[in-house]
Amino acid sequence: MGNSFSVPLRPDEKGFLGRECPNLKCEGYFKLKPGTGLPGKDLPCHCPYCGTTEGTNKFFTKEQIEYAKSVVLARVTEAVAKDLKGLEFSQAPVGPFGLGISMKIEAKPVPIFRYREKRLETEVVCDKCTLEYAIYGAFGFCPDCRAHNSRQILGKNLDLCEKLLDVAATLDGELGQHLVDNALEDCVSAFDGFGRETCRVFASKAKEPAKAESVSIQNIAGARKRILDLFGLDFAAGLTPDEWRKVRFAFEKRHLLAHKMRVIDQEYLDATGEPSAKLGKFVSIAAAEVSELMDQLRVLGAGLYDQLAKIP
Repeated sequence: MGNSFSVPLRPDEKGFLGRECPNLKCEGYFKLKPGTGLPGKDLPCHCPYCGTTEGTNKFFTKEQIEYAKSVVLARVTEAVAKDLKGLEFSQAPVGPFGLGISMKIEAKPVPIFRYREKRLETEVVCDKCTLEYAIYGAFGFCPDCRAHNSRQILGKNLDLCEKLLDVAATLDGELGQHLVDNALEDCVSAFDGFGRETCRVFASKAKEPAKAESVSIQNIAGARKRILDLFGLDFAAGLTPDEWRKVRFAFEKRHLLAHKMRVIDQEYLDATGEPSAKLGKFVSIAAAEVSELMDQLRVLGAGLYDQLAKIP
């Protein structure tokens, strides 16, 4: 039978193979597609959730291990049964008492443990090494190159917002405006999620890591100050003063949409100083300013992620 067994694992219907983090505090399940990503053998694997790095042979799932054990046990049982078959004999009755003796081997086949890879929520193609992988949630490290995907997910969400604006342009009246409003809310939510996750991932580089893990980005002006205090960087340095003012206005308008039914309050007037805004009236939101916000958020996202990544 040789000195070792090789048990191939079958990918799922999309070609993904399940993996499980060996860190007992995590044990997160994810999938990756063999043949994509970095070339080479014996490369390390990284957990997309906690970042644990180990050899690929440490990331087998419990179900895969049970399957391999059952295959090996079945093969060994079959081989032993064949060997013992050679010891079978049958001696016919002889002598005055007609006594005979025989031995027959009967071995039942060992059942194979069956499993299926789990369904996950987000499929990602790493924009650094092209590995295709799947995870729970949205954010995670690439299992091959360990690049974090927060900036990539931000880009995808902003692309979806652009499609909303495209649809809104084909509609008139309230429905079209409703989609423009949704696009604005989605833009701000996408950047808030991106900013929180990015600060969490790089929190160890902050002056106060615990505070960096809980940074909120919905108040964009406050977030700029907090990130400057914590990390010593200005992620809005890539914008002109006028572009930054428009970003602040857009975030304040989103606050009115989410909490004030679009109605302008004194807080909005104090925060923006917008001369055309009138207390108690609906705030105006144009598709053009939401589209411009998307471009500005891409600049802010690159500024935040790239500067944090460069900090030693």
